[in-house]
Amino acid sequence: MSTRLSILILLTAVLLASGVAAEEDASGGGDLRAAVQNPVGSLISVPFKSIWDYGADNGTAYFMNLQPVFPQRVNEWNLIHRVIAPYISVDGYHAGRPELPNPSSGEGASGLGDINYTMFLSPAEPKGAIWGVGPSITGPSATDTQLGSGKWSAGPSFVLLKQPKFGTYGFLVRQLWSVGGQSDRNEVSSFLLEPFLNYNLPKGWYLVTDMVLTANWQAADGQQWIVPMGGGVGKLFKIGNQAMNTRVEAYANVEKPDGGPDWSLSWTLQFLFPK
Repeated sequence: MSTRLSILILLTAVLLASGVAAEEDASGGGDLRAAVQNPVGSLISVPFKSIWDYGADNGTAYFMNLQPVFPQRVNEWNLIHRVIAPYISVDGYHAGRPELPNPSSGEGASGLGDINYTMFLSPAEPKGAIWGVGPSITGPSATDTQLGSGKWSAGPSFVLLKQPKFGTYGFLVRQLWSVGGQSDRNEVSSFLLEPFLNYNLPKGWYLVTDMVLTANWQAADGQQWIVPMGGGVGKLFKIGNQAMNTRVEAYANVEKPDGGPDWSLSWTLQFLFPK
């Protein structure tokens, strides 16, 4: 995993330092950056997000999330379709990771995890605060029992944000409960809270903190939460006519279950398709 990490960070550095990195006005300016930072905006995008977990008792873990977003206009409303399809590679069970709910085997595995789909209903022309609400569904698509819950789960998701001149701030919240699947697997009751803040800088650069707090309500008291603190930096740029966004972030887990990871590093490369 260290080799893969070095290659990805080197690629980011080359893109940002070379002539393909466009000025802010060449890549869509503030309007595009605002659309990128809005989870329920009318922007088609295809992000690839890599996450590395370090410091867990059972070794390291790698997650590659393909997270396409497709907006659909219906009269005065936007339907925002969001998918998270994870590829996961783990050395063993990682306590606190909702993607890894099965502690029965610690041998390690690699493959597809459980795929999540969320649809947000949001005003097409919001006034003031921007919001979206809708259902979220996760299917038992994992290729190994260590990489998924074996359950269908569903629940509500809600996002609220504002976009002042300096950037974007808001939060996303989601709760999932198991509604079917393998009877011999543990029930699912997982909570996610994602506060985010983007502070815009000149020439397409921005600072970001996007902390994903998760809770497994099925776990014992004192073992339910994983709470990260940290942030990173990002930039909009172009390769030819293709608008893109990239960011690098690091988070330390100030609250975690016993044996969970101490910290994580993430790198996102996002293809943007403005209308």
